[in-house]
Amino acid sequence: MTPARRRGPLRFGVSLAPDMAAPLIRTAQDADRFGLDLLGVRDQPYRRDTADAPTLMAAVLAGTSRIRVLSAVACLPLRPPAVLAKAIATMDRLSGGRVELGLGAGTTWDGIEAYGGGRLGAAAARRALEEAVQVIRLHWSDQNGLRLHGDHYRFTVVQGGPVPAHQIGIWLGVTGPRGIDLAGRVADGWIAPSSLVPPKRLADGQRRLDAAAAAAGRDPAAIRRCYVLEGVIDGQGSRGFLHGPSRQWVYELTELAVGHGVDTFLYAGAPEQLAEFALEIVPAVREQITKERSGAVSAQGTPGTPG
Repeated sequence: MTPARRRGPLRFGVSLAPDMAAPLIRTAQDADRFGLDLLGVRDQPYRRDTADAPTLMAAVLAGTSRIRVLSAVACLPLRPPAVLAKAIATMDRLSGGRVELGLGAGTTWDGIEAYGGGRLGAAAARRALEEAVQVIRLHWSDQNGLRLHGDHYRFTVVQGGPVPAHQIGIWLGVTGPRGIDLAGRVADGWIAPSSLVPPKRLADGQRRLDAAAAAAGRDPAAIRRCYVLEGVIDGQGSRGFLHGPSRQWVYELTELAVGHGVDTFLYAGAPEQLAEFALEIVPAVREQITKERSGAVSAQGTPGTPG
């Protein structure tokens, strides 16, 4: 099975590490000014000297005018899903619909335990993640008498809300086979970091995501595929995947989009290289993808002509 053809437009953005010593708002405003589509905020509450992710997201939204903001990804074991749903919906309403939600099951369990969260095994963490998606969608629904009694979360309220300004996507940051199956069954998007999901694994993950979505009666093409670019733009020459000059990045991102079906890219490299990524690499990638896709259509021919 080849990756499903995507329906949504290509999106490019930046992944923001919540380091309190960094110029966080200025970086977000630069990304907005450079025309990037998305700003992902990493959620690492157990790390020293890091900003609280939801608070930072709200500040970024207040300090920008166009860019969309995504939790990439929220640390679910330390973020009760009903409370998180209310925070995200509030931000979406106040920003005019500029928020998306990325969720993670949790990985740094020592840090999570140190901050009062419970340690879960892999299967239990996946089940908690699935229940959290249900709780959040219930909370965002305009319904009465909401109830969910799961193994990890219980949610019983007369009425949910507030309802978000737009239909917020829930994207899952998962890397294992069963986590990808879950994303295919219930998520609006899949977030994969390049360090854990290199291109060979990415192709396998895409096939698994498509198969899980189809088995659940969903359209695989409706699920966005977000790839976090953990690399270095280095003019001194290539040192491997995503470690090289701009022209190498253009080639590799084009191949990821055309050959692997990636439709969303988050740059997670050095902030001082953000301008080069946004103003040089991104336009070149868009141009190259347009050329390759139009060339593929021409090669197929038109009805009534040889293909």
